[in-house]
Amino acid sequence: MIREITREDLGGLMSLYAQLHAEPAPEDARRAREVLDAILCDPSHHIIAAEEQGSIVSSCVLVIIPNLTRGQRPYALVENVVTDAAHRRRGLASACLEYAREIASKENCYKIMLMTGSKDPATLRFYERAGYNSSDKTAFIRWL
Repeated sequence: MIREITREDLGGLMSLYAQLHAEPAPEDARRAREVLDAILCDPSHHIIAAEEQGSIVSSCVLVIIPNLTRGQRPYALVENVVTDAAHRRRGLASACLEYAREIASKENCYKIMLMTGSKDPATLRFYERAGYNSSDKTAFIRWL
């Protein structure tokens, strides 16, 4: 099932995120709950998940950003695309990205941007098959 997460999904989501960045679960669980509550209260912020047998096994984040150009149409940003290692290559991340696209379309976004730190050709092909391209924009990141 593809859906937006709820407060009860925090533990499963954080376990999944440990595979994304190879980081342990946060030591301050209270802070993680506060951040999730803020996200859940923000109508422009969506955490989309694939659930199987009660577990979150794939996810992505979609953020809708208001915009003064392009006819004042918003744009969207996708981040934190991850699928549990035991559930990969089954279309779950693709389904999450499609759900994100549907939200962005409904919100009248004129584009969705996605960046990846992966240089793995298979990962890059995955994003291309999902409808993204790497030729229209050049991304730069300044870490803070």
